Amino acid sequence: MARPLDHDKRAELLGEVCDYIGSHGLDDLTLRPLAAALGTSSRMLIYYFESRENLIVQALTSQRPAFSDMFGDVEDAPAFESRLGELWRSMTVGEDSVSSRILMQVVGIASIKTGVLGEFAGATVASLNEALSAAFERCGFGDEQSAMQATLLGAGFRGLLLDRFVTGDADRTDAAAATLFRSSVSR
Repeated sequence: MARPLDHDKRAELLGEVCDYIGSHGLDDLTLRPLAAALGTSSRMLIYYFESRENLIVQALTSQRPAFSDMFGDVEDAPAFESRLGELWRSMTVGEDSVSSRILMQVVGIASIKTGVLGEFAGATVASLNEALSAAFERCGFGDEQSAMQATLLGAGFRGLLLDRFVTGDADRTDAAAATLFRSSVSR
């Protein structure tokens, strides 16, 4: 009879996996060195997560911001711009910065490969677009305009995140993000 999963241990591993990937990247991630760094075995990681890809997706899912909650009460441009700034800070220097770096790696991988990681990246992009589009609608933009603005804003946000992570230029990317947010939500 199979041993039941220790959900506390699993949750602890997910956090440690994000920290490890944040430091080492995804490009050459294999289970054996990851398991050794976490003080467990690759067999135990497979037991908890089934595959390397599922491990990555589940770790990221445990860290992904709840976009619909973050933008769910936005009803005007100043609140929208403020909330975008909060998300930017969280994803660049705050509690979500490690998982944001990993997410950008997954988005890059998803642009050339299908599978579990691609599905996760697509769902994350869709989740952000849906939350932004709904916020635009509550701010008085029409349906089509809301969808277009959400797409532009989401793509710009991801592009600026990549720029920030690649160049490390905080001042320039912070200023560009503030400009993007202000121009996106104003009518």
